[in-house]
Amino acid sequence: MSQRIPGINVKDADARASAVLNAQSKKWGGPLINHLVYARIPAIFKAVRGMWSGLNQSGLLPQGLLVLVNRRVAILNNCEF
Repeated sequence: MSQRIPGINVKDADARASAVLNAQSKKWGGPLINHLVYARIPAIFKAVRGMWSGLNQSGLLPQGLLVLVNRRVAILNNCEF
């Protein structure tokens, strides 16, 4: 399956998205493709990052389970992670 929506060039990202994308590059060797797509519209990027930050900080799901849920959603969406 190929990516239908092209991601943003990291150089064109706003300051907030650029910081996140650069941190992902350091951690995983490159920015995550979904974040490159979200970064096309800064308001969407901010909302998605807020959702994940909220889930992480809420303590409603243990960190290990949160990672497994994220992975399962990626698999259901045919996303190679």
